[in-house]
Amino acid sequence: MSFLSQLQACSHSRLCVGLDPEPSKLPGAWAGDVSKFYDFCAAIVDATKDLACAFKPQIAYFAAHRAEDQLERLIAHIHEVAPGVPVILDAKRGDIGSTAEQYAREAFVRYQADAVTLSPFMGFDSVEPYLAYEGKGAILLCRTSNKGGDDWQMQRLADVPGQPRLFEHLAHLAETQWNRNGQLGLVVGATYPGEIARVRELAPTLPLLVPGVGAQGGDAAAVVQAAGRTAPLAVNSSRAILYASSGADFAARARAVAEATRLSLV
Repeated sequence: MSFLSQLQACSHSRLCVGLDPEPSKLPGAWAGDVSKFYDFCAAIVDATKDLACAFKPQIAYFAAHRAEDQLERLIAHIHEVAPGVPVILDAKRGDIGSTAEQYAREAFVRYQADAVTLSPFMGFDSVEPYLAYEGKGAILLCRTSNKGGDDWQMQRLADVPGQPRLFEHLAHLAETQWNRNGQLGLVVGATYPGEIARVRELAPTLPLLVPGVGAQGGDAAAVVQAAGRTAPLAVNSSRAILYASSGADFAARARAVAEATRLSLV
């Protein structure tokens, strides 16, 4: 089943659970022990697998601590215990040619992810190698929630008819000529519901990955209203779920927060 089909089939949830393990925030005796990344994240997965429409491990949290082997095990575990729930590898890669081919192989062959986040700054030839993997998703940064996103994404393009903002032009390209095999999606931050609505207007069929609900302060109801209900929506929450408790009940508390977040996205 393709990434898009998996999201479309997930009618019970719009919640994407982010998996960003920080050593100092691991619960109890695991605090500071990077060898427990897999155990911690697998417990979160087991507790929330029936509540999530996707899981999103952030590769940097694992790679920075030489824990890539644990990431491989974690993704394999997700596929085993939640076979209908796609894994989005949050890597934000962005390069061209043979380097992009290697990054695509990393995401889809080594890690067996169902989709990967990409930076499209270098243009379509930095995206195209990922589309060679049938059914896999390529989710492009479009309108991010960080303040610095305004430096580029909100600038108008004088050479394009109508002088759209950069994020608007990207949304249009992703919906039209770039989306050759129906594999593209877009990242739009939860802190900008007005711009989520604009992206949805320009890209009515694309799945949207929306980070920023929970610890970052995005409003779940505003996100759902802005994104609409006509195309797949995966709203990510990471820290609020992962670190709901620092005690032995961390998995149960994570489930409780995940369930509340899921219900807020109905």
